[in-house]
Amino acid sequence: MKMNFGRMRLWCIISRACVPEDLCYTNFLRPVVAIRTMSTPQKNFEEELVKNPYYEKYAKKIHDLQKTSPEDFQSRVEDCQKKKAKPKFGPADERDFSSVTQPKEALRNLSKQHKTKVLSDVMKLDLIQDMSAEEISKIWETHFKDKDGISATIPVEVYKVIYERGAKFPVFVLPLPRGQGYEFFLCQIERDEVHFTSLINYQAHKENAPECLTIVHYTELEGKGIILMRGEFNKDVINAREALCLANQFQLYYGNTDEKRLKLLERLNCNPNDFKHMDLIAELECLSLETK
Repeated sequence: MKMNFGRMRLWCIISRACVPEDLCYTNFLRPVVAIRTMSTPQKNFEEELVKNPYYEKYAKKIHDLQKTSPEDFQSRVEDCQKKKAKPKFGPADERDFSSVTQPKEALRNLSKQHKTKVLSDVMKLDLIQDMSAEEISKIWETHFKDKDGISATIPVEVYKVIYERGAKFPVFVLPLPRGQGYEFFLCQIERDEVHFTSLINYQAHKENAPECLTIVHYTELEGKGIILMRGEFNKDVINAREALCLANQFQLYYGNTDEKRLKLLERLNCNPNDFKHMDLIAELECLSLETK
């Protein structure tokens, strides 16, 4: 897939709800059946319980509990109702992003799983040494045109900004449009590589979080004024269009001189408790309007 960082266009987004709907599950370790006298919430709860696949298995024990200890039975009903009402994840505006940057070691371990990649693994350098930057760029784009992944040729001046900001702000979070909402992806810069994983997976698995996108910047041709970029993604997690969307956003935050985006980078890395994910969504929606 061809990709020109000099003329970036973000994937246009239709207006949508800000946060995907969370599904809340109740673990019926102590199933409950209907009793003669009950409140409306309890009645609704017990009607749902009958549909539970484990109901028949525990029906006798539940019935015995109702007779021997009705207070305990009622207490357990109320506990289950409270658990069901509680969302699996906190409200979006209360998300704590401090765990993303404190500490950073877990995600560093994720990136260390990958061997440093060099351009000689992809191209025969002796055959392109005498070529111009434009010729090499065309070869690079042609080579990856029909392959899975994303690629680009980046001017050295732009990459210097990306590298410097990556060293100063090594961690960031980017929203990806999904259905009627957004899913957040965590990225960390390790020298010339950028490693992405979903924020949910990182919070759950830390250093064992599955990596969904790896972007490598090959600097061997810096003398010719270009940096070659290659991105490989896990097709089970994101598709080519979504990988491109993440790469576009990364470039706009790390390779652009926009002060507002720079402040967002600084806020997440230096003051994560003050970071608001809605600022990222607003920025993305603003960019999508600009590119229409």
